[in-house]
Amino acid sequence: MIFYILSNFYLIAGIITKKYLEKKMIDYETIKPYLFKLQPENAHHIAECVLRLPNICQIPFNPYLKSHFIADDILTQEIFGKKFYNPIGLGAGFDKNATMIRGIQTLGFGFTEIGTVTPLPQAGNPKPRMFRHVEEKSIQNAMGFNNDGAYKVQKRVKQLYPFSTPIGINIGKNKITPEKEAISDYTKLLHTFKGLGDYFVINISSPNTPGLRDLQNEEFIKRLFGEAKKITDTPILLKIAPDMQEEDAIALTSFAVEAGADGIIATNTTVDYSLVKQPKDIGGLSGACLKEKSFKIFDAVAKELFGKTLLISVGGIDSAKEAYRRIKAGASLIQILSGIVFYGPDMIRDMNLELIELLKEDGYSHISEAIGADRK
Repeated sequence: MIFYILSNFYLIAGIITKKYLEKKMIDYETIKPYLFKLQPENAHHIAECVLRLPNICQIPFNPYLKSHFIADDILTQEIFGKKFYNPIGLGAGFDKNATMIRGIQTLGFGFTEIGTVTPLPQAGNPKPRMFRHVEEKSIQNAMGFNNDGAYKVQKRVKQLYPFSTPIGINIGKNKITPEKEAISDYTKLLHTFKGLGDYFVINISSPNTPGLRDLQNEEFIKRLFGEAKKITDTPILLKIAPDMQEEDAIALTSFAVEAGADGIIATNTTVDYSLVKQPKDIGGLSGACLKEKSFKIFDAVAKELFGKTLLISVGGIDSAKEAYRRIKAGASLIQILSGIVFYGPDMIRDMNLELIELLKEDGYSHISEAIGADRK
């Protein structure tokens, strides 16, 4: 079994690396069947090996980058004093350790979010902890904030920052940290990454750290943002779960903005296992099955907060049309994660090109005219 996994690992990694070195597009449909024979986490390690190449080998990726990275004026925005060349970013959870920042840019993302990072390294939950629901084009993960810890991740970010596209840093508490001491973990992380990254994300909405979602309350948020604003001037956003009632989501996010949050990201993964036919009993679901649930919460929050703070939508976005729906509902930026597992690396370029066409079809000369169009 081990030999089978290793042989597939090196075969696929070799194919992908050869394509990169030859500066050719990856035919994802060719390698996808091989990837799907592997456990999802092993397939992710292959992706990481390939996407680390620009950093490790300093390979000239420009031809590939130019073919995938869309930087059209119609999509370009200045947010937080930083230029976002297109609105499609990579959500947290893919590049947990800041090892793939350059490689991720080659896929066409306008920005990336690393993490979730915790103060101390942690191995995460027992394996297997990631599962595909192929029919529903969804992923179930119970990773548990596995990462190298703040010290190592900070060193990697420091080598690259400032970067040509924005970098967000998603932060969370260690599993062993009691709830009553959680704020100290977040403040330690803000001190560690001070002066690095273009925004921070407070992650208290993952279902994979026991008790973490209990921190989605006004008392904790008030204390946290009160302390955070003393530490850094870098924008700090709050990421919420999709499993709360709409009125609770509105109340929580409104309070967070009043307490100092510079934006809201909606949403994290869901524990509504009814969304897939054969769910596991651990972790959170992302991907297409989350689409409507995530949009419903985002739309409710946007009705209240559009025009008052930055809104980022994530959860089940797998096409330009869905991205456009979120933008018109009030999202200045959107994030992708599970979709690339099922649609491959050309997905981001194709979405950006189609998004340009959708904007022009509706008579918009710039994306800012479409943001919140359904709210106006």
